[in-house]
Amino acid sequence: METIKRTKIVDVLQSTAYGSTVNVKGWVRTRRGSKQVSFIALNDGSTINNVQVVVDVEKFGDAYLKPITTGASLSVNGTLVQSQGKGQSVEIQATEIEIYGTADPMTYPLQKKGHSMEFLREIAHLRPRTNTFGAVFRIRHNMAYAIHKFFHDKGFFYFHTPIITASDCEGAGQMFQVTTLNLYDLKKDEKGSIIYDNDFFGKQASLTVSGQLEGELAATALGQIYTFGPTFRAENSNTPRHLAEFWMIEPEVAFNDILDNMELAEEFIKYCVQWALDNCKDDIKFLNDMFDKELISRLEGVLKDSFVRLPYTEGIKILEEAVAKGHQFEFPVYWGVDLASEHERYLVEEHFKRPVILTDYPKEIKAFYMKQNEDGKTVRAMDVLFPKIGEIIGGSEREADYDKLLTRIEELHIPMKDMWWYLDTRKFGTVPHSGFGLGFERLLLFVTGMTNIRDVIPFPRTPNNAEF
Repeated sequence: METIKRTKIVDVLQSTAYGSTVNVKGWVRTRRGSKQVSFIALNDGSTINNVQVVVDVEKFGDAYLKPITTGASLSVNGTLVQSQGKGQSVEIQATEIEIYGTADPMTYPLQKKGHSMEFLREIAHLRPRTNTFGAVFRIRHNMAYAIHKFFHDKGFFYFHTPIITASDCEGAGQMFQVTTLNLYDLKKDEKGSIIYDNDFFGKQASLTVSGQLEGELAATALGQIYTFGPTFRAENSNTPRHLAEFWMIEPEVAFNDILDNMELAEEFIKYCVQWALDNCKDDIKFLNDMFDKELISRLEGVLKDSFVRLPYTEGIKILEEAVAKGHQFEFPVYWGVDLASEHERYLVEEHFKRPVILTDYPKEIKAFYMKQNEDGKTVRAMDVLFPKIGEIIGGSEREADYDKLLTRIEELHIPMKDMWWYLDTRKFGTVPHSGFGLGFERLLLFVTGMTNIRDVIPFPRTPNNAEF
């Protein structure tokens, strides 16, 4: 076969160099045709769209073409011509075909028919080859790029916080332990507690639930930073919105108060949505047409209005009025409750019909590091609530006062041995500062219109599932 430099299908489809010889490589989506002519739809992952390869059957022979079935991989040399058929502007008239690998139609699971999301999760090693997951993972890349670009262009520094840590940022306690101890022969002290002296780090260590605390240290030196990395929660949550391993973006900004924080969150998320609409048109249109007919209008809707700023106390009043008028929620509504997704979505989708930033939560339901308001009851927290998702961003102005922070740590019985270094930032040149966390997969749920968080990460980690 003549060696010609490969052209990606995304570029071939935009080419007008009719009559030129091109080489494409990829996987067969479908092959159809008659005794005289075969039409092969070839895809190489560079775009949702396939290129049509037109094959003169007589030239190649039936026997040679027989193994070219759905899933087979090919290299094709041919002439680029204007397409006569519907749906594409160019096609390739094949002059040479090399078959790299076949895919037995009896055993290759991705035949040309609709597959359920549940089935595709069972074959997560092959599902990126479907149109749906090709689109989702190209969008995932674009969102990661947009996030770095947004912060870089605003003068933030990307800061790498540790994945293995001895502190529990959220005080949640639901952490995965990291150990080299022999679990069959654990040494314990007289109280029955495990002795960690011989463990790798000489103390109990876990996978991080958040890079925020270390991010705060960096912000009090570099001014404005963001983290973007994997985080881990050992919650036994089998819901369409929870993963045990997911990615988080956490900006932290010195000298920002809660109002600056809300502005940054709104600007950031609108930037990401705009980037998706501008740079992932074909993939978003496919997901809109196939899965969620309102996807594009919902994305555009988020861009057109400014987000509502709503104190928690007022939000509770709105929900209580809805209950009084006969609206039924599964979970009760009262001042002091941690809002459920159904409450958040009611405020966004039914009451305001646009995203809401809920502020000033009761301190009892929020983390120890949030700045306390003068009323002694609430903290300067903010959650950004989105249609279809509920909470997509959580953040706050941080408590900058050493004594107040220490009191809160003691009230919650957080072990001081883990917190001395964090308190030092309030001892030496403390400043007002704020930040937030965006769950990357929650953003992807919104941008792709997918309904299950397991379908926006290549290999989901959930209770009883660590395949692949």
